[in-house]
Amino acid sequence: MEVKTSLLDNMIGVGDMVLLEPLSEDSFIANLKNRFDHNEIYTYIGSVVISMNPYRSLPIFTPDKVEEYRNRNFYELSPHIYALADEAYRSLRDQDKDQCILITGESGAGKTEASKLVMSYVAAVCGKGQEVNKVKEQLLQSNPVLEAFGNAKTVRNDNSSRFGKYMDIEFDFKGDPLGGVISNYLLEKSRVVKQPRGERNFHIFYQLLSGASDDTLKKLKLDRDFSKYNYLSLDSAAVNGLDDAANFRTVRNAMQIVGFMEDEVQSVLELVAAVLKLGNIEFKPESRSNGNDESRIKDKNDLKEMCELLGTEQSVLERAFSYRTVEAKLEKVSTTLNVAQAYYARDALAKNLYSRLFSWLVTRINESIKAQPKSRHKVMGVLDIYGFEIFEDNSFEQFIINYCNEKLQQIFIELTLREEQEEYVREGIEWTNIEYFNNAIICDLIENHQSGILAMLDEECLRPGTVTDETFLDKLNTICAEHQHFESRLSKNSKFLTDHSLPHNCFRIQHYAGKVLYRAEGFVDKNNDLLYRDLSQAMYKANHSLMKQLFPEGNPAKVNLKRPPTAGFQFKASVGTLMRNLQTKNPNYIRCIKPNDKKASHIFTDSLVCHQVRYLGLMENVRVRRAGYAFRQAYEPCLERYKMLCKRTWPHWRGPAREGVEVLMADLQVPTEEFSYGRSKIFIRNPRTLFSLEERRRQCLQDLATLIQKIYRGWKCRSHFLLLKKSQIVVAAWYRRYAQQKKYKKIKSATTVVQSYTRGWQARKLLRELKYQKRCEEAVTTISAYWHGTQARMELRRLKQEARNIHAVTVIWAYWQGTKARRELRRLKEEARRKHAVAVIWAYWKGLKVRREYRKFFRANAGKKIYNFTIQRIMQKYFLGLKSTMPSMSPIDKNWPVKPYIFLDGVHTELRRIFHLWRCKKYRSQFTEEKKAVYEEKLEASEIFKDKKALYASSVSQPFIGDYLEISKNPKYQKLNSVMDEKVLLADVVNKINRANGKGTARIFLLTKNSVVLADQKTGQVKASVPLPDLTSVSVSTQSDGFFALKLKEGSASAIKGDFLLSSEHLIEIITKLHRTGATAADSEQLNIDISDEFLVQFKHDKVCVKFIQGATKNGNSVSCKRKNNRLLEVSVPTTV
Repeated sequence: MEVKTSLLDNMIGVGDMVLLEPLSEDSFIANLKNRFDHNEIYTYIGSVVISMNPYRSLPIFTPDKVEEYRNRNFYELSPHIYALADEAYRSLRDQDKDQCILITGESGAGKTEASKLVMSYVAAVCGKGQEVNKVKEQLLQSNPVLEAFGNAKTVRNDNSSRFGKYMDIEFDFKGDPLGGVISNYLLEKSRVVKQPRGERNFHIFYQLLSGASDDTLKKLKLDRDFSKYNYLSLDSAAVNGLDDAANFRTVRNAMQIVGFMEDEVQSVLELVAAVLKLGNIEFKPESRSNGNDESRIKDKNDLKEMCELLGTEQSVLERAFSYRTVEAKLEKVSTTLNVAQAYYARDALAKNLYSRLFSWLVTRINESIKAQPKSRHKVMGVLDIYGFEIFEDNSFEQFIINYCNEKLQQIFIELTLREEQEEYVREGIEWTNIEYFNNAIICDLIENHQSGILAMLDEECLRPGTVTDETFLDKLNTICAEHQHFESRLSKNSKFLTDHSLPHNCFRIQHYAGKVLYRAEGFVDKNNDLLYRDLSQAMYKANHSLMKQLFPEGNPAKVNLKRPPTAGFQFKASVGTLMRNLQTKNPNYIRCIKPNDKKASHIFTDSLVCHQVRYLGLMENVRVRRAGYAFRQAYEPCLERYKMLCKRTWPHWRGPAREGVEVLMADLQVPTEEFSYGRSKIFIRNPRTLFSLEERRRQCLQDLATLIQKIYRGWKCRSHFLLLKKSQIVVAAWYRRYAQQKKYKKIKSATTVVQSYTRGWQARKLLRELKYQKRCEEAVTTISAYWHGTQARMELRRLKQEARNIHAVTVIWAYWQGTKARRELRRLKEEARRKHAVAVIWAYWKGLKVRREYRKFFRANAGKKIYNFTIQRIMQKYFLGLKSTMPSMSPIDKNWPVKPYIFLDGVHTELRRIFHLWRCKKYRSQFTEEKKAVYEEKLEASEIFKDKKALYASSVSQPFIGDYLEISKNPKYQKLNSVMDEKVLLADVVNKINRANGKGTARIFLLTKNSVVLADQKTGQVKASVPLPDLTSVSVSTQSDGFFALKLKEGSASAIKGDFLLSSEHLIEIITKLHRTGATAADSEQLNIDISDEFLVQFKHDKVCVKFIQGATKNGNSVSCKRKNNRLLEVSVPTTV
């Protein structure tokens, strides 16, 4: 029998609050505490999930848990957020129902983490594939970007979302994600300029200062010291467990994955830096002649740096901080701003700049993750929005947030009741009306078009004259004084005679979650959200790439004199759109609760949890769910769970499941008023009836377990006895075998000994006979040997005597010949000595005669003449020696004879230089005009690429051929040759890179004096012809690849389809000839060569970044090009050793 699990198995407390008995607020809190103490952080209210923040990691979010809850019934396992995510995903995939998941709770309750868990679960269980994984990764990586710019550290949460987020994830018919759309609501932009004590500004400011490189901070004109910026609070700048530097790297990586270009990231960081610089601008008063005070900037250094970041003129922005221009019809009035107004204008600009940047980020992310509108998509929405807020000091932000929660509570009650009613009608159960509190009257108090609080606030903001928070409160007291959910000191509901908790500048609203006291101070200003037109126009004039998108109202050509819509009006419209969107989807709810204010684990504060249970309306949810039947279950699992309670259904029921359940309930004698039969489910009215069935089942399981144990023990004992009996037989058989084997081995051993003795005697007898025969044979051999030896020695003595006689004759003859030779030698030596003596005497005599002859010529200048004669002879000898040791005529031969004398050092060096110049001239005179042109091209290639491009070194030894295809001779290109009117300077095959997949297509590249032509390699058909004047630049990388981009002049006829991205094995020659040809053309400018590892290429209407990286490629040592996203092509170049 298959073992099935259930929500009721091994239950700690009550897993579904609908089954809680008795139902009260105390028992509700106690059940949550009991489950929280046992690490059960999830509890159901029907199909609603209550999530308690554990403030620590629990082993319940592993991949094994994902597989455990995958394709399982909602109530089949213990409560978990994965069960709700799986139910929503399967309903969307299998039943084609659009879903939405509403996550609510106060700050620190874990809403953001809950939304991440839902998205990660859906990403884990949906389909796989390269494109699908890319979409999932982009959807998941959008979270770090939005958290960095929209989350901040508060006293309640270190990573509090300060905006509402609604994401629609779109799926195809198979359930695979295609993309998504994100909507944001009410960013807390006032946090940019001021933070409460113990809280921080948005994360991105601290991440930028902590994690950016020194070069980046230098470009942004920033310093790492937080204390230098007025907009950053210092008392909580560092947060335990939060690594801002690592988070900054995560955000940069996430932006790259989502699809942000590098220049877009730089633009965003420049605006963040500009906001920090804006907070450092301070003002001082300056008196005018008319007695009015005018504001002036104290230190203009921060203003100057901010203007440099934004690309605007300093004087324009400085005037916008000092003057305000008001337009009315055809009149313009300019008034000065005092110091307080200047600070207000500065803060308003900072808030608007940051909030509009955040909205642009959301729009930019939507452009990257949006699905292609090819067919109808299934949609799953995830709403992560602020919960009901009741603080000591509640202002306009809390009023707007609580209004949104009133609308969500209204739609929750309506959809829950509608779901209950539809299920009852579907199952054929009679529907009874349920009494519940309808908060539509509270929503009407806030949003009524005529008498609603938002309408009166807008009317007060638009009213001419003096408008203050006091006049707004007076208007509320006039219009809403009779409303039963509105209280103030001047209304009749306030009981002002005894109620001293209601100040004069406050009003109180009775929300569904309780009474909230709002301070009217700041309502008018925050609703106006006014930004002076002078500042808008100053921002629009900036040269920054994003300014015109962020401040479109600053365009002087489109001046709109109408006041912009108020913050309340915009939020009311967005909430209305959100409600209409949620009405079209099947809702799923997650209610998040934080157990304590200390952000600590294992601490459960009853009062805090009770407060959240009240304002989340959880008791109301349970009462609505229990108004009819508290528990329902399909017939098959019900019969499977309780069939052991009836003998007729145990162990197997052969009929229909409903009949089996009817037999079971009749046999158990359950009162008929406690349950009803639907078409596919049984409905149980009271939880006590369900618990009674569970108790009987538990007792029955114990009895069955006892029976199973008894049968098992008997079977085990019998099996043990049979095993012992079988073992005894086996042991006896083995012993008898062993005894027989031992006896056989003993007999065999004795036989072997007898045989060995017999064989030994026979062997020794045979050995004696063989030894005797051998001695006889050896004696005959010895006698024969002695005889032959005697004969040989006699012959030897005869031969030796004969040899001695011959040697004596030879020695006597040799002695005689030696004596004759020595006598002749002595005679010749004596004759030679006499001749030498005569020669010596003759030489001395000739010398004496010469000295006597020349003695008369030697006078006082004899030394100088001898010196000159000696020098002349030395020089003559030096030149004759140099002639014989002259090096070769090659200009690269660096050999040169060694100098023989030190005084010839200068002459030796000069002769070497003259000789080198002469042989270089002789070498050049051998060049033809064609060879000279080739060397000039090589020289120009060296000037362009040497020490800049890694490929250049390998091209030096390769000659520049030019026409590699022999286009004029090859009959294959006869048609293409006939089309060309000019001489072809270069013809080669290149690869044209496709933007869609990074793959190359073979093309014929032709260069003439006036144009560049690309033709099809197979057909020879001309695909593109670009005149050289239309070429502006050529971009190549610094590495050993062959990629190059031909960039065309904007507006030219050739630039309609965009630039060309090509690759060639002869890149150095192609670029060199292009540069030479462009330089010699009469009507073209100098062609720029851009050498960089990252450049932009224009493809039709989009710019794509081509990025070169070094690393191992899939193709071994070849270069590979791969598309990373819509705006990035990545070229992997193998690392050269």
